Amino acid sequence: MSDRIALVPGSFDPITLGHEDIVRRALALADRVIVAVGHSAQSQKQGMFTVDERVALIREVFADEPRVEAAAFQGLLVDFARSRGAGLVVKGLRTVGDFEYEMQMALMNRRLLPELDTVFLAPDPAHAFVSATLIRQIATLGGDVAPFVSPAVLARIHAKLGGARSPGVWT
Repeated sequence: MSDRIALVPGSFDPITLGHEDIVRRALALADRVIVAVGHSAQSQKQGMFTVDERVALIREVFADEPRVEAAAFQGLLVDFARSRGAGLVVKGLRTVGDFEYEMQMALMNRRLLPELDTVFLAPDPAHAFVSATLIRQIATLGGDVAPFVSPAVLARIHAKLGGARSPGVWT
């Protein structure tokens, strides 16, 4: 019998404690979890971290968990799932708006690859309001994001924005 492989896709710019919670909970649903960092070569959107930096951060955050791996992908999630032998997508949903969008994506993915199932997980209430976009905004403006990201991610944010923060704001 082969391993049950789940994908947890997203941009993870940066990975938050909410993302970490979803990935760790996905381990109860699968033997292995691939944190799939999606990106597009055509994207004009400038992130805080490059795709390679995001993958490296995810690997660092989950260094204690051998069943979690990080990988970047371009193109359709179903093609990536097929190439990695994944049969499950796990998504965290914070809002009704997230549900509407993710349900549409799940149905399309299921149409394109019928053996790919999607599971939605409600966030831990402590992380329900946290998004990577908010973390980037708060950090860029000198706010303290320590309660929302792991120490490894916080260190990378400090290194990336070191000159942009106000003294004494970050711990």
